[in-house]
This record gives sequence, structure tokens and C-alpha cells, in this order.
Amino acid sequence: MAKALLGHVGGPDPRMVSEMRRLQQRVRDLEAELARLQTENDALATASGDEVVSLGVKDREPALT
Repeated sequence: MAKALLGHVGGPDPRMVSEMRRLQQRVRDLEAELARLQTENDALATASGDEVVSLGVKDREPALT
């Protein structure tokens, strides 16, 4: 069973390790972008103050008609 979990006798598959590293980097990139966008959103929210316009459900336009 341990052999099956490790990807056979030779240890971890190099392609799988490479893919895992690529995915981990992608997650880090997305987390950094999320933090940047949240900071930008907070700055815009405080700068606009009471000028924020919110639309009710009935005021929204349909996406596709």
C-alpha cells in the first residue's frame, strides 16, 4: 500500500512534483492578487464615502436577453 501512495518503488513521480510546485506557485500568485485587490477595494470604498451606489435586484439588467 505504501508503494501505491508513493508512486511505486522509485519514489515520487517527477512530473507530479513539478505539477505540485506549479500549482503551489499559482496559489501564491492568486493569494497575492486577492490581497492587492482587497487593498484597492478598501481604498476605493473609503475614498468614495457616501457616493457608493448600490443597485437593488429589480434595478439590475439581465446578463443575456
